[in-house]
Formats: sequence, C-alpha cells, structure tokens
Amino acid sequence: MPTQVGTRAAEARLLITLPAPETPRERVAMFLDMDGVLAPLAPTPDSVVADPRRTAVIARLVKALEGRVAIVSGRTLDEIDRIADHASPAAAGVHGLVRRRANGEETTFTPSPGVARAAEAVIAFAAERPGLLVEQKGVAVGIHYRQSPQYEAEVLALADDLAATHDLSIQPGVLVVELKTPGADKGAAVTAFMAEPPFRGARPIMLGDDLTDEHGFLAAEALGGYGVLVGPPRATAARYGLSGPDAVLDWLDSVSAAFDTEPA
Repeated sequence: MPTQVGTRAAEARLLITLPAPETPRERVAMFLDMDGVLAPLAPTPDSVVADPRRTAVIARLVKALEGRVAIVSGRTLDEIDRIADHASPAAAGVHGLVRRRANGEETTFTPSPGVARAAEAVIAFAAERPGLLVEQKGVAVGIHYRQSPQYEAEVLALADDLAATHDLSIQPGVLVVELKTPGADKGAAVTAFMAEPPFRGARPIMLGDDLTDEHGFLAAEALGGYGVLVGPPRATAARYGLSGPDAVLDWLDSVSAAFDTEPA
C-alpha cells in the first residue's frame, strides 16, 4: 500500500535535515513531479497555470540533458502540458497509468470498470458536502478536500470502501485521495523511462513532495540514482531535500548550466 512505502532506513532520515543535492556532473536523467515541486500547491487543480519562468527552466533542462527529462505527475497529460506549456516531450500522467515517451508515443492502461462505478458514488458523495472537488481522469478518479479538510475522515473511509468494492488502488496525496486502475505507479513509470532512449544508461534523479512520489524515489535509488524530497522533512526514501518550488527551479537552473557546453 502507498502508506507503507519506505523502510526503517528511510524513516531514520526524518531525524536529520535532508541536505540539498549538489549539482550533478555525471550523465543524469531528471524526473519531476508537478504540484508542490514544479508548481506551488493551489486550492484547486485548475488554479495552477503556466508560468514563464517554469516553462523556460524546463525547456533549458531538456536541452541541457539532451532530452533526459520527464514530468511524472498525478495529473493527466493534457494538464501537464497546459501547466508546463509543452516544455517536456516526455511525461507520465495519472501516477504512471498514462505515459508519453520522449519520441511522442503514448501508452495508456485500460481503465478498470470499477473506476466509472466508483466515480458515480464519489460524485453523489461530494454533492452533499460543499467544497469537495471530484476530478475524473478516465483511468482514475480523485477527491480533493483541500477546501473542506473537515471531511477528511469521511473521504478516506469512502475511498477505502470503494477500493475494496471495485478492486481499485488507493493513492493518497496532499489533501486528495485517488481511486485508480491497478498496475502502475510513479516508480514503474521511472523504471520504464530508464529502459528507453534517451534515458537509458543515465543516473536517475526523482523530485517529489508527497507519498505518491515515494515509489519514484525507491525506483531511482534502485537504478543507481536518488530522490529529492521537496517541502517539509518527513519519513522518506529520498536522500536529499529542497524547500519548495522556487528552490527546485533554482537548482534545475544550476543543473542546466553545469551541462550546457555550448560556447557563449
């Protein structure tokens, strides 16, 4: 289960402040979560919009790393492209259930029939509780309770019940929980990218902020790389930490500069 991701070693990392990562000099591949990492968290998913600086930083990084960059998010590919302004050709959406390779080819898991049935129950549930937001993604359905945190216990109980009833996976996040088609997570997406060009043979670095990213941290570690936790310290499989999206963009700019070999 996602809430069990991690080990005693990972939990021990909470006892110290995670150091900021050094600027890598070896051949690396970068995997970047969107909300809370590339973009600040916002009250609703739609209120996160494209930002010129973010777009420019991603574009420079893609060029500097010769395409070895992928946004790995819980959002759909359309949402990733909207917020990143199409700066990253490679991306994985809905926690790895949808993936676009660097060459533009897309693969999507077949939606579980249980997702549609769960969505009906979620919509009816949210209609009676002001502030809850339902996000349908085809292969998953999410319940956002950022604007009404008083419903957290009810939302989580509903998710547990629907997951068991309809054979779905539960993916908790920051004031959101998703019911999704089983079979993929961010770690599987990172692993799949690393088996393909242009990522193959590089050292993977995964940047994420919440429990949905722990699978990505573990996959990066298993493949010789590491994770970077963005935001407050907590039990994590990540080796390093950055304070927030502004620090992320600053660090990614330093990575781009280190790999930019074009003459001035």
